[in-house]
Parts: sequence; structure tokens; C-alpha cells
Amino acid sequence: MTGELLASFGDILALTPFALIVLGTVLGIVVGAIPGLNGAMLVALSLPLTFGWAPLNAICFLVGQYVGSISGGLISATLLNIPGSPSNLMTTLDAMPMARSGRAARALQLGILSSFVGGMVSWMALVMLSPPLARFALSFGPHEYFSLVMVALMLIASLSEGSQCRALLSGVLGMLVALPGLDPVTAQARLDFGFPAMLGGFDLLAVLVGVFAVSQLLQDAAPARVFERITLHSGRLQVGLREFAGHWVNLLRSAVIGTWIGILPGVGGSVGSIVAYSTARSLSKNRDTFGKGAAEGVIASETANNATVGGAIIPMITMGIPGSIIDVILIAALTLHNLRPGPLLFDTNPEIVYGFMSSLLVANVVMLLVMLLAIRWLARLMEVPKAYLVPALLVCCVVGTYAVNNRMFDVWVMLAFGLVGLLFKGLRIPLGPFVIGFILAPIAEFNLRAALIGEEGRWMSFLERPISAGFIFVALLVLFSPLLRGLWSRRRP
Repeated sequence: MTGELLASFGDILALTPFALIVLGTVLGIVVGAIPGLNGAMLVALSLPLTFGWAPLNAICFLVGQYVGSISGGLISATLLNIPGSPSNLMTTLDAMPMARSGRAARALQLGILSSFVGGMVSWMALVMLSPPLARFALSFGPHEYFSLVMVALMLIASLSEGSQCRALLSGVLGMLVALPGLDPVTAQARLDFGFPAMLGGFDLLAVLVGVFAVSQLLQDAAPARVFERITLHSGRLQVGLREFAGHWVNLLRSAVIGTWIGILPGVGGSVGSIVAYSTARSLSKNRDTFGKGAAEGVIASETANNATVGGAIIPMITMGIPGSIIDVILIAALTLHNLRPGPLLFDTNPEIVYGFMSSLLVANVVMLLVMLLAIRWLARLMEVPKAYLVPALLVCCVVGTYAVNNRMFDVWVMLAFGLVGLLFKGLRIPLGPFVIGFILAPIAEFNLRAALIGEEGRWMSFLERPISAGFIFVALLVLFSPLLRGLWSRRRP
């Protein structure tokens, strides 16, 4: 493995892949720093551009955007008290008070250094855990894959923000939207409503761009609120390395928490950030300072949310299960290039697997250098008016969606799902379970039917295989965990 990883660094550091990593990372930082824009929207918008590229170049560009967007959200969280992404929510609690007290540069630098540490720890986990997990996944049959998808959907529902019922509803609706098209076993048309364009089902790219990009742009088109704005007067380094190293326990703990939560399918950086922040506060000797400008709070939040990036890639490349929303779009990117993520990818296209690993490391280094060196100029992104951004990005959505299949039907689908995404946001229904349900439904259906055909319709076969039975038990435990917690709390005196 070491030789292949080193060889992949040679490929990544060639002129074109390296330039695409730098460009992707800078774009990610810029989009993450602009309030209202986010990484999922950027990656979804960029996906059509990569059609026709070499797969490795596409990975370099999109992974750079992934890393940059998570880190760039720190800027608006600190200077505007607006989290650039959901994963930067906990950062606002301490970064903004630091900025108000004249320590904006210090808060930003603490966040940038912490982001780099979190990215490095999760990169090491990606390198060490992916090969053994892929070998383990090779033993999976249709029973195990169906049960694993059920675990993923239950985890997404239970750990999504807000009501578990709303998250389950969102996931089920996403699975229903995946049904139109050709039956995966019999190849018979279903739910096409007499429209020939529906025989292929809803295009994945059109749904992703609509739900994430168009819905966000429609939301941004509304009259904006006025937020408190902090001006960054100096970008000089105000955090000593010795002082920063003194937080090594918090850094390591938060990185491990973020990586582990990133591995859980569909959970994402916001949960990792919340858990790491809460843990740091409960274990701190200065817990009263949290929420008032504590450096420990900024460090915990930013370390964990960047650590989830590498953690989330692990289940994606080893089992084809997205670890976060952006990983759904990365799966779509691999599909566009006729690549299927999963354990066989290590044998059929090892250069892609190790390309993910090496590009993640390089993107984190680029992120560190760009944000430290250009922090004062990046802070001025807060002044970009939405009136110029929204129309231009909406045109990009339409052109990119149309260009993949040259069909206006996909553009209408994109616009329709943009309205669906806007409706979901208004009803506080999370978008993550919807999109992940949409992409996992075909996997679940195909493996369920393959398992039942092989076992002549015996449902008990799922409980007769140890790994499958274990996954089903975990899925049921996660589903009924709120009820079990309620019963337990009632029994306690």
C-alpha cells in the first residue's frame, strides 16, 4: 500500500492535478466564506464541469472544494456570526466574542491551525482504516449490503438536526423519488406516467443541483437580514506554536471524535462539531469561559468539523455508502466517470482510491497556506453583494445541468427540486436524508430483491447470516433508541 500511495502523490503533484487542487481549495474557501453559499452547492455546481475530465483530475478538483468550503466557513462564523456551513455553528459561540473583543485575527488563526490538525488526523485514519474495511466489505453479499443501507438510513434519521420523524419522512420521500424509471431486475417501465423522458428516472445531477444549489439561491434571493460585521484590522500571526501545541489534548480528542462521527453514514460535520465542543466544555477547567471567547471552544469545533471530511470518505470508497452530503455528490462524480465506489474499487481502480488519499492531504496543506497568507483579503469577501452572485450562479446551474445529457427535461427537474428543497427548508425537513435516501434506494432495492431471489423469498435468511443480522439489530436499536431512552428515564428514580 505504501508504494501505491507514494506513487499517487507523484500523480497528484503533476501540473494539472495540483493546479486543480489549488483552484478547488481556493474556490471552496471563497464560497465557504460568503454567507448563504456552502460547499454542497459549490460541489454540485462544479460536477457538470468535470464531465469529460480524467477521473483523477475531477477528484482533485472536488476534494479541494470539499476541504476549502468546510474551512472557509470559519471566516463568516467569526466576522459575521453566521456559520458558513452547518459544521461551523459551534464556532460562532466563541469566535464571535473573540472578534468583538478585538481578537478577530487570533480567532481565525486558531481555527485555521485547528482545521489543519483535524484534516491531518482524519487523513491518517483514511489511509490506515480504508484497506482493512474494504477487505472486510468484500465478504458482503446482497443480504449484508441491504442491511448496511438500513443502518445508514436509521443513523441519518436519528442524528439529523431536528425531529427524527421529519428525518425519516425525508429519507422515505427520497427513496420514493428514486423509484420512477426501469425496474432494476425486470427492466420494465414503472411510474413513468406516459413520459418517455421518465424511463431513465430522475437524473442524479439534476436532483442534487436542484435540492442544494437552486433551493439555496432561491432562499438567498429573499431580502437579506442585517448582521453585525467585524472588521479584520490585522492578519499578522498572533498564535504562537508553543501556545497552540499546549492544546494538544483538546486537538487530538476533537480530531478523533470528528473522524469517528464522519465515518458514521450521513451524519456530517455539524454533529461532530457539536459533540467535540460539548466534550471539550465538560472536561475543561475553564468551562465558564465557553461561549464568551474561549480558545478551547474554537479549537474543538474547527478540529472536529474538518476531521469529519476524511472520516466521511472512508465509508464512501470502501462500501459505497456516503458519509456526508458532499460525499453523495462525490459518488455521483465517480458514477459520471463509470466508476463504482466500494471494495472492488481497490482492485479495479486503485489509482482512484489513493488519489482520494493523496489529494486530501495536499488540499489540507494548500488550505493552511492560503488561509494564513491571504486572511485579510479573504475577510473582504463578506462585502460581496448577493445581487451579483445569485443570477450568475443560477445560470451556471441551468447550463451545467443541461450540458450533461442535452435535455431540457433535466433542467425542469432541477428547478422542480429546487422548489422542493425550498419547501423542505420552510417545513424544517432536513435535506440530507432526502438526498441520501434517493441515492441509496436503488442499492437497497437491488440487493433486497437479489437476496430474496437467491433464497426463494425467505425473509428469515437476513437473520440467518451473522453480519446481516448484526446490521439489522443495530438499525432497530437506532430506530427505537428514543423510545428506549424515554422508558429508561421514567424507570429511574
